[in-house]
Amino acid sequence: MNSKLHAVCDGLGRPVRLHLTAGQVSDFRGADVLLADLPDETEEVIGDRGYDSNRIRLSLAERNITACIPPKKNRESKLPYDWHLYKKRHLIENMFAKLKDWRRVATRYDRCAHIFMSAIHSQQASSSILKNES
Repeated sequence: MNSKLHAVCDGLGRPVRLHLTAGQVSDFRGADVLLADLPDETEEVIGDRGYDSNRIRLSLAERNITACIPPKKNRESKLPYDWHLYKKRHLIENMFAKLKDWRRVATRYDRCAHIFMSAIHSQQASSSILKNES
């Protein structure tokens, strides 16, 4: 059993939407689901190299959303991206790191996808409650 967790986060690195795919599935499938219903006020999308495709870039451009995605190593024509904006991606990486603080999530203890996602949602809910208390 292997899985990939895809996330849409706000400007502070808080998850807005999560989507789980099988581990062998391309990142494009996760992107198709999550990018289809981005909030209307979205101005820019920061993604890693796994999301570098002409289709994703075109669909974002049609909605006037800036794509900050570094080009894949094997891309023939390297497309430019804003390196300073891309540095904000560490907020998303921090969110994933906090998720992995929970052993159940880090080791993918649960075999069923719906139970695994419920553990992720529970962790996110408890971390947001703890933030609000401090």
